[in-house]
Amino acid sequence: MLYAVLCYNDESVTSAWSKEEDDKVMRDLTAVQRKYVEAGKLGPVARLLPTTAATTLRHAAGETIVIDGPFAETKEQLLGFYLIDCGSLDEALDFARELSAANPSAGSYEIRPLSLFKPGELPS
Repeated sequence: MLYAVLCYNDESVTSAWSKEEDDKVMRDLTAVQRKYVEAGKLGPVARLLPTTAATTLRHAAGETIVIDGPFAETKEQLLGFYLIDCGSLDEALDFARELSAANPSAGSYEIRPLSLFKPGELPS
């Protein structure tokens, strides 16, 4: 089963890190990732730019509008995600626990099973 592990945190915390703090967290996260890469379980990983770089396209009442910035005003922002192939939810939770231990300031990790959509292939 494929899982998305979504990483949330208060981006004002992570953007305040020094280069050295950021480099350390990234090294520690890479150490966690390496084990899953070597096992052939880790797919794409993405670190998102700050929400100030976001653009939102919204469709409402028959109109489409484009606005700068994120749509939601929240205390935590989606900062990145992992795609991981696990035999169970427990295994995906173990991965998220390891990420959390490697990043002590992490806000939360949301784990969601994925349903793949392959363009050009019709669902059966």
